[in-house]
Amino acid sequence: MPLSRDDVERISLLARLQFGEDELERLTDQLSQIIQYVETLSELDTDHVEPMAHTLDLQDVVRGDECRSSLPREDALANAPQRDEECYRVPAVLGD
Repeated sequence: MPLSRDDVERISLLARLQFGEDELERLTDQLSQIIQYVETLSELDTDHVEPMAHTLDLQDVVRGDECRSSLPREDALANAPQRDEECYRVPAVLGD
């Protein structure tokens, strides 16, 4: 199903893109070729193919959780521009 120039103009309007006359002609041809290729792929029998999110078998590489002591409060607050005994001080955002 080749795209018409009107189809490409409508798509460009929806995408808020502006193209010149020569660009519209070129894009009409290129998008038609892409759709033709996708139609070719849709003819493949994929009934026995398991759906996948990625072509490679990937695993997250994450280190295990382990309990350990945290940074001392005084060190964490050392470079704060404003602070009190326990926390960073920041201006109020929502009012009083």
